[in-house]
Amino acid sequence: MQSYDMVVVGSGPAGQKAAVQAAKLSKRVAIIEKASQLGGTSLNTGTLPSKTLKDTIEYIHGLGRRGLHHLGAELTKQLTLSDLMTRKDQVIETEVAVITDQLQRNGIEIIQGTAGFVDPHTLSVVRSDGQVDHVHASTIVLATGSRPRRPAEIPFDDLIVCDSDSFLRTTKNPASIVVLGGGVIGTEYASMLAAFGIRVTLIDRRTQMLRFLDQEIAQSLDAQMQHNGVTMRLGQEHLSITVKETGRPAVQLPGGKTVTADMVLHTMGRIGNTEALNLPAIGLAVDQQGQIAVNTQYQTAIPHIYATGDVIGFPALAATAMEQGRLAACHAFHVSETHDIKVIPYGIYSIPEVSMVGKTEAELAAADVPHATGRAFFREMARGHISGDLHGLLKVIFHRATHALLGVHIIGPGATELIHIGQSVLTYGGTVEYFIHNVFNYPTMAECYRTAALDGLNRLSHRPQSR
Repeated sequence: MQSYDMVVVGSGPAGQKAAVQAAKLSKRVAIIEKASQLGGTSLNTGTLPSKTLKDTIEYIHGLGRRGLHHLGAELTKQLTLSDLMTRKDQVIETEVAVITDQLQRNGIEIIQGTAGFVDPHTLSVVRSDGQVDHVHASTIVLATGSRPRRPAEIPFDDLIVCDSDSFLRTTKNPASIVVLGGGVIGTEYASMLAAFGIRVTLIDRRTQMLRFLDQEIAQSLDAQMQHNGVTMRLGQEHLSITVKETGRPAVQLPGGKTVTADMVLHTMGRIGNTEALNLPAIGLAVDQQGQIAVNTQYQTAIPHIYATGDVIGFPALAATAMEQGRLAACHAFHVSETHDIKVIPYGIYSIPEVSMVGKTEAELAAADVPHATGRAFFREMARGHISGDLHGLLKVIFHRATHALLGVHIIGPGATELIHIGQSVLTYGGTVEYFIHNVFNYPTMAECYRTAALDGLNRLSHRPQSR
């Protein structure tokens, strides 16, 4: 039996960073991964492939915004969904090689197999050939990720009725698609597929998409998605899905309505990958979503066993998972790490992108925090006209009395990059004046911060100032 200072189960973002951090502390580390290649859900079926599809589609869609409608239309006619998948596969292959090299350079042993607990310090590893090995570890980090929820009543065939994993493997080239679920994943896929020219119907039982967003931003996203061709059926719950003799799926809605398309994409909910871990053997429980409870240091009820990433639930972001893994390793080996993750940027890789950091107006109003807002529209920026990005918006929220920055909300191309300027100011307790007293490159979309800050202070003081 091999013994390690730390064994990490899962090689996604959380597992990678936990393992590398421990290795940097000169610990003997192993990663156990059940899949044939490293990277976990994030790299193989989640974050990276979907964002690669979005990036390619955004490039084509952007040609139209730049006045090259004929070129964008011609490319859309020539390209198929399979062509986009080929590009996705190339990116995944490259990233798997990068991650493998990183782990090997740090002396981390990679064990291929399915891990399950024998006792709190021992894991069995069932390899693909049926061989069973055992490993012992002083510290164990569970970073097993999540998978799409697959309700029994949905007739998945992973060709025309898919979840967000199997959609990436489909060989179909649909002209129309029904997306079930208006959460982050459903919104991303619905918006990008519509931008690619596929007729999309988005169905969700909720009457409002993405309620955690600033309401103004959410309404703008809704409007722009509809403009790009997404048919919204909010406040409607699907009753059943059947596949007709023609091979086309039909979604039954209340009131006898039926929506047919070439494909159905189910994006409603995810489940933690915990079944194979044999957690009952060590007395650890999971909730109905297969998620494990942890404390602020990412320790489970058994102190030397940590859990990070999707398997602990919200916020279930690749970016936060990386930091959770690193912090768990630091805590396990008594490395002082004084900060915790309080200021988290959220990114939705829809078309257009949405990103936010800090509080929304609704949250501040509910807490009786006096606040003011400032806005900058992309159409006000020279860079907006250069790139054809005229429908974007950057909104800053700050304290009325102290002018401390409280939140930034952005919709438009590049929002997930642009948000980090606001994140830095918010993290270090800066005021909205920062954006006025500093120079931004011209022409850039970053100038939106200065314009929004001036707009907000103008409104607050009722005194005209130069913008």
